Amino acid sequence: MIINHANLSILNQAFSAAFKNGLGTAASQWSGIATMVPSTTSEQKYGWLGKITKFREWLGERQVQNLLAHDYSIKNKTFENTVGVGRDEIEDDQYGVYKPVFEQLGQDAATHPDELVFELLKNGFNQACYDGQYFFDTDHPVGMPGKQASVSNFQGGSGAAWFLMDTTKVIKPLIYQKRRDYGFVSKTSLTDDNVFSRNEFIWGADGRSNVGFGLWQLAHASKNPLDKQAYADMRASMQSLKGDNGKPLNVRPTELWVPPSLEQAALEVVTAERLANGATNVMRNTAKVVVCPWLA
Repeated sequence: MIINHANLSILNQAFSAAFKNGLGTAASQWSGIATMVPSTTSEQKYGWLGKITKFREWLGERQVQNLLAHDYSIKNKTFENTVGVGRDEIEDDQYGVYKPVFEQLGQDAATHPDELVFELLKNGFNQACYDGQYFFDTDHPVGMPGKQASVSNFQGGSGAAWFLMDTTKVIKPLIYQKRRDYGFVSKTSLTDDNVFSRNEFIWGADGRSNVGFGLWQLAHASKNPLDKQAYADMRASMQSLKGDNGKPLNVRPTELWVPPSLEQAALEVVTAERLANGATNVMRNTAKVVVCPWLA
């Protein structure tokens, strides 16, 4: 290839198209457990987390439900992924072999939210959420000041973690905060420093986002062996949750998220017709099993 402005423009278009193709073919899972919140500033505050209210019969004047406000915020971060290709390789018509690299770059951009969301989920045992407690903890404070009780969404144990979640609400257990979409950029001008100094063309992708915890009430975790009793106990615990106002939260545990190592155990608990002793499996079809490689 003759290295000139016109040919470099065509090359940039080809690599950009490959990036977009990869971006569109990736299968992501993060949206199943995380609410996407658009961000317009460097840091987004979520003071409304925990403000769960209920309707009442309108008798007399309206009653404002002044529930607890929380000072929880998520700061956006900038992420990048950059690829360099030697000018000589482009000049010698080797650019065709790099198309899969840029498709992979696009796919990596599409799945990067998965990486962020599920890494946060796994760290929920040692990172705080809006109420100051670890996201998965045994003593979340619930109730109005002076009347609070400790509530747990962590069953205990020390093995591989599994998660039961209510994904039917508008607000999901986690938050994916997006400030700027992943974009494709290039530095291929013959006067760019990278070309002049290193004889190298550069392409890259970057975006701004971050993740944070939503409502702990919608996600319970266990590191105990995944069996029928542990699963049934967790379902009962979730469905019994009440808000600060003492009203039931109507939590519906609909999805059982597991790493690949627990797929068989999960399917035995919620899809098998009968238990090992021949008894009817009363927990059958009470939740959907979701196997997530990011949880491995």
